[in-house]
Amino acid sequence: MVELRGMTWDHSRGFDPMVATSTAFANTHPGVSITWEKRSLQAFADRPIQEMADAYDLMVIDHPHVGEVSRSGLLYALDTSTHADELDALNEQSVGASHPSYEFDGHQWALAIDAATPVAAYRPDRLDTPPKEWSKVVALAKKGEVGFALIPINALMTFMGLARNIDAKVAEGADVIDREAGRDVLGMLGEIAALVDPRCLTLDPIGIYEWMGRTADGPSYSPFGYGYTNYSRAGYCRFPLTFTDAPGIGNNGPRGTVIGGTGIAVSATSPHRDLAADYAFWIAGAECQSGLFFDAGGQPGNAVAWESDHCNAESRNFFRNTRETLETSWLRPRYDGYMGLQDKGGDIVHAFLRGEAGTEATLDALQAAYEESRS
Repeated sequence: MVELRGMTWDHSRGFDPMVATSTAFANTHPGVSITWEKRSLQAFADRPIQEMADAYDLMVIDHPHVGEVSRSGLLYALDTSTHADELDALNEQSVGASHPSYEFDGHQWALAIDAATPVAAYRPDRLDTPPKEWSKVVALAKKGEVGFALIPINALMTFMGLARNIDAKVAEGADVIDREAGRDVLGMLGEIAALVDPRCLTLDPIGIYEWMGRTADGPSYSPFGYGYTNYSRAGYCRFPLTFTDAPGIGNNGPRGTVIGGTGIAVSATSPHRDLAADYAFWIAGAECQSGLFFDAGGQPGNAVAWESDHCNAESRNFFRNTRETLETSWLRPRYDGYMGLQDKGGDIVHAFLRGEAGTEATLDALQAAYEESRS
């Protein structure tokens, strides 16, 4: 009996499709079993991959970590497996930068199985036409209709996304951001943070969607939150949400949101890494992604699923409605050390939104964190 162990993140979107696909894989591979464990969303972002690679055959990971692990020997380079043709197909079927986000230093360290970026969500029973421009989002916030995921990591991702929407470079070269652009972005964030319910500073996207989708008096609209098809599916929450493209500054459109999602990786030390790779390529493939993976509650990273009539019909056109945002999203830095900037940067922006630091002090702190991460 071959027993594989996997680690994923603790949400129905992250756990349920792994269990369903593992059961199906075991049914076609007699003598094989795959058992999945799960960790919190925060631990998913923070837990070192080394801890998981030593204990698990399969890991669902976040792409910013690949710079840290590319030279460590912790993960199996999937481009060296026996799946060259499938790898080419997955590259062609990538939604935005989902697939290449796991490529670093010439190797593919994971396969995109889940695609996400900050998009907009609204209550169709309360709002007929969602705003497409930032100024209209602010106007809606003044009416008390906006919910905004602003815990530290989401505050930082929104800061970066707004900066990229106005074509400001982020974490490139010597500066974390052009000073004037940084002032503009913090001004926009500070203005809307002062208009929304203070609880937004304590909520991640799941918290916002729970508030919107399960309470009658929840917000009508959320401008930037990593999308969750679960909340658009019938029966998942009391007030199903409709997801749509993120708003832009002026007529810039949704471009620049910070791509997220997850990929499946294989431990280099797994005694069954080839078998684990077989499973990884299967669940990342078009057939599984648009069928069993989606039906089990997953949010596919494969473009075939995003174009599927079935997947769109079951999710209030989530995929077609948000495709432009995904295709124009921004791939954040992945250099070895970047995670230090991300860990500290969220707290820095969050302190600004809480009114505990001014604009110049915030930009100084972000610059210092960036320089430290590069050293």
